[in-house]
Amino acid sequence: MNGHDDGPGAAAGPWEDPELTRDEPLWRSHAPAGYVCPFCQLAAGDTSDPGNRCELSDLVYQDEDLLVFIACDGFGPHPGHAMITPVAHREALYDLEDELLATIGVMSRQVALAMKLAWEPEGTSVRQHNEPAGNQHVWHYHLHVFPRYGDDMLYRQIRHPLDVEFRAQRAQELKSALQTVLSDEKPGS
Repeated sequence: MNGHDDGPGAAAGPWEDPELTRDEPLWRSHAPAGYVCPFCQLAAGDTSDPGNRCELSDLVYQDEDLLVFIACDGFGPHPGHAMITPVAHREALYDLEDELLATIGVMSRQVALAMKLAWEPEGTSVRQHNEPAGNQHVWHYHLHVFPRYGDDMLYRQIRHPLDVEFRAQRAQELKSALQTVLSDEKPGS
């Protein structure tokens, strides 16, 4: 499954302005030919592709619109951040429908609250990258949600791989806390 059936080039999308007199979209896909999307595979429950570093044990939450999972890479002395991505393949911020973007925004707050509950960080940060010059390296939109600490120097760190067992533990911790946060926000609870 490459997940590109509804991605860039399939039809006019939010990255194209019909009022412009251009013959091309405002941006182009950076996915190489034959790209096998690791996040589409994770959404489908199959991470067996040798190029996919995601594991099913990374998964924190999934519904029909979104996935929340622990990132494969860590940054600095406090590894274990979460990523939020749409289930449907959307390469970049430019591809997101307004409603989906709003859903991601609400989930980012819920994940940040779950981090506070699960790990008691001093703060949280979110960040997102688009295109190679914007530091995007997986061609499926994803929003990073980081637990933050006074000594983390997060924006000065280089990404490093995290052990699968460590990620699974962090996923379980955050999953439990996110279930608490989600149940607290439901009407009538």
